[in-house]
Amino acid sequence: MSLYLDTSCVWKLLVDEPESTRVRELVGNEPVVVVSSYAEFEAEQVLLALRLGGKIAARQEARIGRVLAGFRGMDPFQHRALPYDLARIARQQVLSSGVYCRTADRLHLAAMEALGLRRLLTNDEQQATAARALGFGVLLPR
Repeated sequence: MSLYLDTSCVWKLLVDEPESTRVRELVGNEPVVVVSSYAEFEAEQVLLALRLGGKIAARQEARIGRVLAGFRGMDPFQHRALPYDLARIARQQVLSSGVYCRTADRLHLAAMEALGLRRLLTNDEQQATAARALGFGVLLPR
């Protein structure tokens, strides 16, 4: 069964953070790890914001961007495009569960539904609660 990575966990594979080691362990135990086009785009936006905010240099942005792009051809990662109306799916999820989470996190849950995935790796407790309310399995790297 595939595991979906939200951007918080994709990011922990790109830069060392407190939960990075645990995320690497969890990913390493999975046969298929899905990174959606949405998660990839969101990670690229974080990189851009860090560079524009003076937190990282252009060289660092390019290096981390190459690692992110490299996930596309590396096992166990699978890149999946999202040709679906995520907003429509997200609205239906909110109506059916009544559990709030931030828009960006809700769009990850909509992406999971659109891709037919049932397991999530996230570092966000609020998103985890919303995912469980939809019947998704959740792994937290803590």
